[in-house]
Amino acid sequence: MVLEMSPLDDSLGDSGDKNPLYKGPWRHHGIFMTLSAVAAGKGGGILDRPVIEKTTPGRESEFDLRKSKKMSPPYRVMLHNDNFNKREYVVQVLMKVIPGMTVDNAVNIMQEAHYNDLAVVIICAQADAEEHCTQLRGNGLLSSIEPASGGC
Repeated sequence: MVLEMSPLDDSLGDSGDKNPLYKGPWRHHGIFMTLSAVAAGKGGGILDRPVIEKTTPGRESEFDLRKSKKMSPPYRVMLHNDNFNKREYVVQVLMKVIPGMTVDNAVNIMQEAHYNDLAVVIICAQADAEEHCTQLRGNGLLSSIEPASGGC
């Protein structure tokens, strides 16, 4: 939005004005300005200069890291049944370690591992799979990763 300022129109003058803006001796002792807003039309706005991300030599940009995660082959995080941990504890650990894990999904994964000795916890990029596996093991669960044939 552009603001324009212009002097107040004083075309009526002293002769015969029935409703001058100001009457009296102070009428001509200031410049009165009117303020009008002019909206820019299509394409009339000013754009900010784009921010160009500069990377330090030897470091990848955030975009490159996201791209490499999407391009890397997917891995399955597997949960193995054990005879040590209670079912409730397994559900709690799954919800704590895996982002977005719901109670229902955690219970289903725990039940599958309990009855079939193995369950897929999540399919994700290799780096994330390794991290999830390490956290599950750190909480006392038996876990492994393997390459997945499907997508993330």
